[in-house]
Amino acid sequence: MRQRFGTLSDGTPVHRWTLERGGTRVRVLSYGGIVQSVEVPDREGRPADVVLGLPDLEGYLGNPGPFLGAVIGRYANRIAGARFPLDGRTCALEPNDGPNSLHGGARGFDKRVWDGEAIEHGIRLSRVSPHGEEGFPGRLEVSATYSLGPDGALRIAYEAVTDAPTVVNLTNHSYWNLAGSGNAGGHELRIAASRFTAVDGDLIPAGAPRDVHGTRFDFRTARTTGSGYDHNFVLDKGVTATPVAVAELHDPVSGRVLTVATTEPGLQLYTPDHLGDPFPPGPGIALETQHFPDSPNRPDFPSTLLRPGAVYRSRTVYGFGVRA
Repeated sequence: MRQRFGTLSDGTPVHRWTLERGGTRVRVLSYGGIVQSVEVPDREGRPADVVLGLPDLEGYLGNPGPFLGAVIGRYANRIAGARFPLDGRTCALEPNDGPNSLHGGARGFDKRVWDGEAIEHGIRLSRVSPHGEEGFPGRLEVSATYSLGPDGALRIAYEAVTDAPTVVNLTNHSYWNLAGSGNAGGHELRIAASRFTAVDGDLIPAGAPRDVHGTRFDFRTARTTGSGYDHNFVLDKGVTATPVAVAELHDPVSGRVLTVATTEPGLQLYTPDHLGDPFPPGPGIALETQHFPDSPNRPDFPSTLLRPGAVYRSRTVYGFGVRA
């Protein structure tokens, strides 16, 4: 079901689609490809919205910093110095995080209106990112497809093609709170990752990935998350052709369980202390499936290079369940 959600100052309409299947109800906006809400039941069958969202377009326009539920691109996470080498030349981007580029720049994919097309049990959003947008080379045709499986799992599939060499790294930036409200710090998290990328003061990867053993980054056995994380975990499975389960989030109070499966090699865990009004402290946990930060400057990391004739594909599946 599609409905009008609002209008930008230039008159561009913004729409919202509601998807419902298998006990899950999801709302997606054409602005930023934002997942506005995901409603699933607890162990008693009571539904609640388990992602952070805002009730109107004005709220998103006035509070862009948290990237609530949005598609992040062209490049999720950070690129050091807002530049990277490509085929013997240096590509200069628009810095928006000190000297670095973050989440595609000041007007990344999260702040663009996408075209929408209803499909069976879902919605396909698409747009063309022109050559030079936020400094990225190549004309990029990109799509993000959201669909619900018969079990109510939310499936997000990205595809992109380019007419010139470029880099691509897309993700969804939803914050999960399986309790439906309050502080999410008591959630229990498990990540199938034996290594993580340590970072410097600007949150740029420093050195080779490190072993999680004996550190606060060891989530190989489920434990409470707490706060203070904004780090990439190197998933043991690496890059895969089909989604593989890599993480599980559990709220002991409601019994809700979120499982994450992906084709991506990395998972960015972000546990903000504060996101500002209208959210309380520690309101949600972001689990961003993606390639590693600063990969265009790190030939030792899995490549994010996309050339003409190739197709960028990325798949992530968010499954929902309950535990007694």
